[in-house]
Amino acid sequence: MLIGLLTAVAASICYGTGSVLQAVGSRRAARMSPSAAGVTAHGGPNLASTAKAAMTWEFIVGTILDFVGFGLGALAARLLPLFLSQTVISANLVITAVLSVKMLGIRLSRKEWTSIGVVCTALVLLATAAGHEGGHHAPMSTHWWLLGITLLLMVGGTVAVRLLGGGAAILAGLLSGLGFGALGVGVRILDGVDPFDLGTLLTDPALYAILVAGFGGMYLHTVALQIGSVNGATAALVVGETVLPGAIGVLWLGDASRPGLAWLAVLGFVLAVGGAVAVAWYGKHEGADEGAPAPVPEPVG
Repeated sequence: MLIGLLTAVAASICYGTGSVLQAVGSRRAARMSPSAAGVTAHGGPNLASTAKAAMTWEFIVGTILDFVGFGLGALAARLLPLFLSQTVISANLVITAVLSVKMLGIRLSRKEWTSIGVVCTALVLLATAAGHEGGHHAPMSTHWWLLGITLLLMVGGTVAVRLLGGGAAILAGLLSGLGFGALGVGVRILDGVDPFDLGTLLTDPALYAILVAGFGGMYLHTVALQIGSVNGATAALVVGETVLPGAIGVLWLGDASRPGLAWLAVLGFVLAVGGAVAVAWYGKHEGADEGAPAPVPEPVG
């Protein structure tokens, strides 16, 4: 349990630091581009502007940290109940918020600091209440369902976000969170890991669900950082990557709390998600975004 918790905390630090660095790179790339060159007719970032943001050194370092966080998070998902591992990893919101003060010039209100405190308290409650993780086996039909739903969310979500444009930051953050949540479930049920069997691993649909969810979630999170509040986008991501995987872990994979502490686990989970939503709500006033020029759509025809 302790090794799993430390692994999840390390993943959280990597993800939180990476998010802020990616936001810095995205905004620097936007400042260096003509105002009309990086958006679609709907006001959202086009693929070229997203690619340009991904070429900044801050974004590259942030992406490296994301990959390190992914590896640590995958290990945590195998060692802890999903409701605990995903929630601890989602506490990267706290790292994101604190670092954004220094690196993005964002001022956090008293309500935001209170919400962050609620998230931290909730994590302590969850860690206290969590029992051992359940099994790693699921019927093959579940693996195929996971792949199908992940494809639908990532491909359909990408199209929807591009059509909605500049107003889709929270949706993009939520969809990226659902992608990362599907990734956590996929890692948990992946066959061919223990004992290692390359043939079984390569023929498992869960492996391809992990790849689609990872790359799709990263792209959608990048879009969310380009068009909206870094704290708001990250908080929406938190909701997506905790609620559904946590429920799947409890209902289908056998995750459980310590005997007699189910109420504490539920309380901690609700407080963690509620605190993240509060940060998203109170983070709408971010001063660093006020001075950013409004996107100008590309001319039609």
